[in-house]
Amino acid sequence: MKISRILAIITVLSGFTLAACSSDDAAKVEENKPVEELYTGAANALDAEDYEEATRLFEEVERQHPYSQWATRAELMAAYSSYKDMRYDEAILALDRFIELHPGNKDIDYALYLKALANFKEDLGPLTALAKQDLADRDAKAARESFENFKELITRFPESRYVNDSRERMIYLVEALARHEVHVARYYLLRGAYLAAANRAQDAIVRFPNSPMHREALEVMVEAYDRMGVPELRDDAKRVMEKSYPKSEYLSRGFRSKQDPWWKLW
Repeated sequence: MKISRILAIITVLSGFTLAACSSDDAAKVEENKPVEELYTGAANALDAEDYEEATRLFEEVERQHPYSQWATRAELMAAYSSYKDMRYDEAILALDRFIELHPGNKDIDYALYLKALANFKEDLGPLTALAKQDLADRDAKAARESFENFKELITRFPESRYVNDSRERMIYLVEALARHEVHVARYYLLRGAYLAAANRAQDAIVRFPNSPMHREALEVMVEAYDRMGVPELRDDAKRVMEKSYPKSEYLSRGFRSKQDPWWKLW
């Protein structure tokens, strides 16, 4: 083997050794840090938006000082850091663990609130941004879970500072879930699955009684029952629509049964 090649290998191995030593030295320094300093470092990383490092350091606080008051707080902050880093599944797992281990903690309401936000799969920010988003086109299961989290928070902690915001988000979620149901119903209608379309539209009306999506759901029901050749149910849905939405554009266009021959004018 040539001397130059041997020297190159030694250089590479030395680099690995130095890197390992450097990592070990950093770990030893970290191990020797007082818990207050370790927690402050995690908080600083969070402020600097280095969420991965913040999560790691908060987890170090818990690992090195498992029975301290710092550890309990660090568990929640590690979950928050994961949430800010858009690692929502990790955040939810951490929050579930926190809620299970510390059921009487003063921050349980916040843990539920954060879990509800994590189930949205994004940081919604101010409520004014909600109008720009439509959960109807996204994962309805996550939206339902988020709704249940907010509901649990309001039920268990009616005096929580997060209650008002949670209620507003629940209203938005209900409307979004209703839109989702109607979108699915329309999809079935377009695919010719008329019974499924009618059932899904009816389900949206029953499950979300105060939703503004009722008009569109009734439109789907009228169309679906008509295409199935069930005039009784079609006319029932149409009567409800005429009573509830007399100025509906759908009605003003003039409904014509798809069952009628093309030449029939009356």
